[in-house]
Amino acid sequence: MTDLVPRQSLAMRLRNNFLTGLVICAPIAITIWLTWTFIRWADSWVKPYIPAQYNPENYLQFAIPGFGLLTALVLITLVGFLGKNLIGRTIVEFGDGLFNRTPLVRTVHKSLKQIFETVLKDKGTSFNKAAMIEYPSPGLWAIVFVATDARGEIATKFKAMGKDMVACFLPPTPFPTAGWLVYVPREKIVPLDMSAEDAAKLIISVGLVTPPEKPLQLVESEEQKIKAKGKKKG
Repeated sequence: MTDLVPRQSLAMRLRNNFLTGLVICAPIAITIWLTWTFIRWADSWVKPYIPAQYNPENYLQFAIPGFGLLTALVLITLVGFLGKNLIGRTIVEFGDGLFNRTPLVRTVHKSLKQIFETVLKDKGTSFNKAAMIEYPSPGLWAIVFVATDARGEIATKFKAMGKDMVACFLPPTPFPTAGWLVYVPREKIVPLDMSAEDAAKLIISVGLVTPPEKPLQLVESEEQKIKAKGKKKG
């Protein structure tokens, strides 16, 4: 005798269909809204500084979304190109010197410049590794992003204490944009095979979205590729 599957009521079927539609539509709608908001924000900052004769919206009967963002990208790329030339470097150094001689402004400028230089120069290794550490107490584990080895005076202090420390970023849930800088002993960091993007999804979803575990053979092959690249560089 086979078990009969109970039929769902009309209200239950409507509820399930609504939830399925919500799962499909909500990410799309939120992505479009965030993208549109960012484009409008960039346009509101850039468009007022574009000369009227170079703004195509003055010749058209409609606005061009993203024109300000595109202009900003072109200008930033042009500044980067000029910054590599002798004349461009001279202008940049003059601007840096002007900022560095201005009280209050020089502190902000130096800090921001150092942050951007560090992040962009180490973009291949910084913040692309997820790991676990025991926090806030032994037996409790938190996900962190490995930033870099301890540097400068902090590294000197740690070496004097005989400790090999690594700087890690500890993001809160569910908003990982803010967090804490923690220095963790290297031997107490448990690396994860998941990517930084998957770790961010796990944090934002409060553990609901768990990335699939990589097969052991795939993980070993990736480690072998990394070791092979290291040997070639050596």
